Amino acid sequence: MKKEKVIQLVSDKIKLVRTEKGYSQEKMAEVIGISKKTLVQIEKGRTQAGWTNAVAVCALFRDSEVLHSVLGNDPLEIIETIAHDGLDRRKDKTMGGHVWWREVKKAGRFRLQQNYISQHYRILDEEDYRWFSSFDEDDSIDRFRELTEGE
Repeated sequence: MKKEKVIQLVSDKIKLVRTEKGYSQEKMAEVIGISKKTLVQIEKGRTQAGWTNAVAVCALFRDSEVLHSVLGNDPLEIIETIAHDGLDRRKDKTMGGHVWWREVKKAGRFRLQQNYISQHYRILDEEDYRWFSSFDEDDSIDRFRELTEGE
């Protein structure tokens, strides 16, 4: 998934996110830092949110079921993976991937998962902490091998 796709998805669903939270257009515009006129244009499909606005929506409404359904679980993980061209460090504790993820490989204390919706990969440890995240399958498999060597 690329920035443009996230921008498109957030733009297409921003009205649903606003409705889900019970916000007026005025309140939603204020929360994400744009004018009401711009929000109306986005909601009507006349323009798209920019990257900064898409990031703001994902961060401020990260618990939105609408965003989870189009991005696959935690929207910020998608944003971070795209922005940093992958993540490679022990990071946040996850929910373990019981809904949006399929297990690709498991070895030792690590498992490689792929998101059903966004198609990105991540490596979790046995405590469900994310160690790596990328849209590149080969990089993900290589990192998985590095982490599991000698396990």
